[in-house]
Amino acid sequence: MLNDPLADALSTMRNAEIKGKGSCKIQPSSKLIGGVLDLLKKKGYIGDFEYINDGKAGVFEVKLTGNINNCGVIKPRYPIKKDEFDEWESRYLPAQHFGLLILTTTKGIVSQSEARKNGIGGKLLAYVY
Repeated sequence: MLNDPLADALSTMRNAEIKGKGSCKIQPSSKLIGGVLDLLKKKGYIGDFEYINDGKAGVFEVKLTGNINNCGVIKPRYPIKKDEFDEWESRYLPAQHFGLLILTTTKGIVSQSEARKNGIGGKLLAYVY
């Protein structure tokens, strides 16, 4: 039984990157994992990904580019205000303007830079650098 599919997905990607693999399979799939993968693709951390319907929960086939040094979920999912990004960046990222905090907002799943630009807050989901 899986307790946190997002954490399992990120650890699968990180472990595959460490081993030097070119791709990995993430299962089960969900809208949340799909949104996070889409954001990681836009920011250049992963290559293309494809959803494969296996008749159960589905599988994501992710092409890895070797750009992920570390990633993980943030538990508990802290609420964050629009002016608190610097505090959380210093807590989870190794340097300023290096890496990505992923959060869920009313506008969807966005990075901290997009949320800061739009002036919105949300709940922290994960980090990647």
